[in-house]
Amino acid sequence: MPSFDVVNELNLQELDNAINNTQREISTRYDFRNVITEMNINKKEKKIHIFTADDMHMNAIKDSLALNMRKRNVDPRVLQYGKVLPTEKGHVVTDITLVEGIEKEECKKVVKFIKGLNLKVEAQIMDDQVRVSGKKIDDLQAVIAALKAEEFIVPLQFVNMRP
Repeated sequence: MPSFDVVNELNLQELDNAINNTQREISTRYDFRNVITEMNINKKEKKIHIFTADDMHMNAIKDSLALNMRKRNVDPRVLQYGKVLPTEKGHVVTDITLVEGIEKEECKKVVKFIKGLNLKVEAQIMDDQVRVSGKKIDDLQAVIAALKAEEFIVPLQFVNMRP
């Protein structure tokens, strides 16, 4: 029986490239001249650590990062922003968590949406992904098209298409 998986996977290499592009862009901007700014990614903990002068610079970094992520085909919805905290010397710091996988509640919404399409497919939750199976590949392709058109909290990718 044909099937595919609905997942939320993160391409860490492309994300790393987007971060490097953001750092390069910030280093050449006039408003960041003589401003101490650090931006690090911890791939094991899946966090981005940002340190800069003030809230205005922090927002500029976040916007630039989101723009560079879109250019590298990484959806910015994988970023979960933490609180911007002040440091002792008047700077600000924040941690951004990278979200991978689909939470149970969001999986339930995806399954409910698929069942609402009234196609002859079955959707089941498997850990942090949803497996969709059906007898006709055309039905599976219709499900993929409908899921792409619908907006969910996390970005969805479709992998392991087995005819």
